[in-house]
Order: sequence, then structure tokens, then C-alpha cells
Amino acid sequence: MGREQRYVPYRSVKNPTEVVVIFKTHLRDGADSEAYRKTSRRMHELVEQIPGFISIKAYTGEDGDEIDLVRFANEGALNAWKEQPEHLEAQRRGREEFYDRYSVQACKVVRDYEFRIDELPRTQSDASRDGAKPQGLSSR
Repeated sequence: MGREQRYVPYRSVKNPTEVVVIFKTHLRDGADSEAYRKTSRRMHELVEQIPGFISIKAYTGEDGDEIDLVRFANEGALNAWKEQPEHLEAQRRGREEFYDRYSVQACKVVRDYEFRIDELPRTQSDASRDGAKPQGLSSR
């Protein structure tokens, strides 16, 4: 039995302007973890208010490194975030109180597309597996 060919839908952006920031941090020994968590929560609240902010996702590795992936619609939005006064103060505190190391990478998106299984068209075999009638067939 041969494999069915499936159309895979995707969204493609021809001239992407999005910027993704990868912010990798490691807390120093003895850092006030409660003060750090409070500051981090506040930065997440503030960045969401920046026009052009898209999303932020935070991850913690087994080695204790934390990684935030922050998406902005364009460099203007990123620059607004870089210049936000409370963010500047949090950066200073990060260097003086919280981190023993950190790195920041601002990356321009060069290609943008996505796959979503829920957007695949139903095929005859999908319908028969689900117990439904395939589209376009009628019973007599």
C-alpha cells in the first residue's frame, strides 16, 4: 500500500522584521533569590507593555542556567525595551546583585514559517479511521 501525499500548510513571511532575543543568565551564589524573582516578574510585566512585543518564554536548564526567549515585531520595539527606565535599573541590579554571568543575543529572523497539524486537510483515510464519512461521498 503506497503512502498518501499530504499537503503541508504553512505561513511564510517574505520580508520578516521580527527580532528574537536570547537572554541566558546564571544566578551567583548568595544572590537574594526572592528579590531576583520579584525583579524578573516585574520585567516580564513591563516587556508585555512595549508596543511590538510578541512573546516571552522562560526556561531553566539542569545546570541552573535560565534562558528567556523574547520576540519583538521589529528593532524599534527592541530598542524601546532596551531604553525602558525600570529595565535599565534591573540590568544594573543584575550585574551588581544577581548574576555571576549572562549573555544576550539579538537575532533578526531571516525565515519565518510554521506547521500546524490542526490545519491539515482531512483525507479519506483520516475520515475512515475516525469512523466518519469521507468528504464528497454520500450514502444512498
